[in-house]
Amino acid sequence: MTGGALAHFYDVGTETEEFRADVLQGLSEPQKRVPSKYFYDERGSKLFEQICALDEYYPTRTELKLLGDCAAELAARAGPDVSLVEFGSGSNKKVRILLDHLDSPAAYAPIDISREHLLASAREVAADYAGVAVIPICADFTQPVELPDTIDTARRLGLFPGSTIGNFDPEPAVAFLERAAETLGPGAGFLVGVDLKKDEAILHAAYNDAKGVTADFNLNLLRRMNRELGADFDLAAFEHAAPYNADEGRVEMHLVSRHAQTVHVGGAAFDFAAGESIHTENSHKYTVEEFQALAARAGWVGTDVWVDSDALFSLHYLVHSART
Repeated sequence: MTGGALAHFYDVGTETEEFRADVLQGLSEPQKRVPSKYFYDERGSKLFEQICALDEYYPTRTELKLLGDCAAELAARAGPDVSLVEFGSGSNKKVRILLDHLDSPAAYAPIDISREHLLASAREVAADYAGVAVIPICADFTQPVELPDTIDTARRLGLFPGSTIGNFDPEPAVAFLERAAETLGPGAGFLVGVDLKKDEAILHAAYNDAKGVTADFNLNLLRRMNRELGADFDLAAFEHAAPYNADEGRVEMHLVSRHAQTVHVGGAAFDFAAGESIHTENSHKYTVEEFQALAARAGWVGTDVWVDSDALFSLHYLVHSART
């Protein structure tokens, strides 16, 4: 694999046994489910990058513009010599905007579960930012993550872009924000991208794109289970569905069984009725006030918020109330 030299690489990523255990548990529940973190094998990560480039998928381009608009202001607030810690390393376009504006950033530490994608992206950044120590960490950021000693504790800036916070239900979101505070340590700032509530037609188009890329992304989870867990899912026997649940304020992604069938995973058999689904992801939408209230429950205070002119997306700069 080519690319820039990495300062360090830490690998505490999810193993196959954990994947198998989560799948067997999830498929045994009344509403079958598989955690959305398992979308991101190498193929899934590439498919998600394709989603981000779709005309219908507004979050990425809107967040990129917001980052460009607020980067200088954010850099002034963050201060010099920060270590940038990203929870979930997707496309590095957003990180590059910050690294271009931050005052002498010391390090960049992306945390991601997709090992191959993480390494490729980190090496690209290392090649273009020779003065920044690039320290990728292969880990599940939905669990506690302790940063290595090679990342300076004096000044850290957390980054959680893409409205990934919306993939957590509210209580787990609070728990994640609490864990992030522990990971980042005293004095850190935290920049979080949050998708806003909006017309349901915009949401439907974003999660049910005309080219079917999101459907392929969703179905790739079955492909991964077949490959890594020896499952026998027939991908043609399931279809993608992503309705908006107005009561819960979220888009729900499902894989719906087209007919009655039995699927085998890890030596266990799971029966599906026609129309029965595997719930694969939630994407919660918030108002600015709703998210700030959620963050406050985890001890974070919103000091700055940036919203695009169409009120589609928001960026929140948070500091921890115990550290202000």
